[in-house]
Amino acid sequence: MDWLASLKKSIDYMEEHLLVDIDANEVADVVHISPYYFQKGFKIVTGYSIGEYLRNRRLYLAGIDVISGSRESAKEKIIDLAYKYGYDTPESFTKAFSRFHGMSPMQLRSHPHEIKVFQPLIIEISIKGGSKMEFKVEKREAMKMIGFERVFSYDTSYQEIPKFWNKFCDKYCKQNGENNQEEEEIRQTIAECIVGEFGVCVEDDAGENQFRYYIAGAYQGGSIPKGMTVFEIPASEWVKFKCIGSMPNALQTVNTRIFKEWLPGNQEFEISYHMNIEWYSNGDTQSDEYESGIWIPVKRIGV
Repeated sequence: MDWLASLKKSIDYMEEHLLVDIDANEVADVVHISPYYFQKGFKIVTGYSIGEYLRNRRLYLAGIDVISGSRESAKEKIIDLAYKYGYDTPESFTKAFSRFHGMSPMQLRSHPHEIKVFQPLIIEISIKGGSKMEFKVEKREAMKMIGFERVFSYDTSYQEIPKFWNKFCDKYCKQNGENNQEEEEIRQTIAECIVGEFGVCVEDDAGENQFRYYIAGAYQGGSIPKGMTVFEIPASEWVKFKCIGSMPNALQTVNTRIFKEWLPGNQEFEISYHMNIEWYSNGDTQSDEYESGIWIPVKRIGV
């Protein structure tokens, strides 16, 4: 099943299970896509995380139920709706309802025309030409990396990961006078392993709607400084996409195009496992000529 068909099937599945406690992992399993890439791609294509989509659809339906409820049974109705749409208490339901609709259930019942509409999404990919995506395919053996680890949410990663890089650069890429032994060991490892050449996204046991991200370099062996982590990149065939332009916009733009243009209907490759690598060259990251890359692990369809 191609990417576009998988997205459509996932929405159909979620619509059929709006009143059931499901999560992104379950939906990804239905369409046989890694939860990491499914959540990432769904957010890029639709603008919503899986959790946001389910929550918005449920609160819209709850709004319809509120409007159709009788005034005499208002209190009991709110309690019923809270449990119906997966909230533990009427208070938590009312709070979420008010954030979504801009008013409480009681207020919406008096102003039904102000309901916030959120219909099921219709997935359509429109490929707009002009610039061809540059990539090459390369096999690589397994490799160990070392770096700094942090867990991010899919919902805020585009905003938070650049901040993570800024903190790394401010702390370790500038001369800040004398350092203690621990900081010197870290700086030495960063220099020897070129930590900062790669940014690695991994989904494992980070938690629902979350993934691990590493600012990393190729591990050269030896001691592992406190605060740093060694991990392994499995052997794989990789599709390497070229990015030209200032950071982080150039990288994020190509990342978006991968899911909106390259992946839908691809007859040759499919993503093989839940990881991707960002590659960074030396140079001015704010230059329009700066070069970086995105590496996607793939397997050939039918092989």
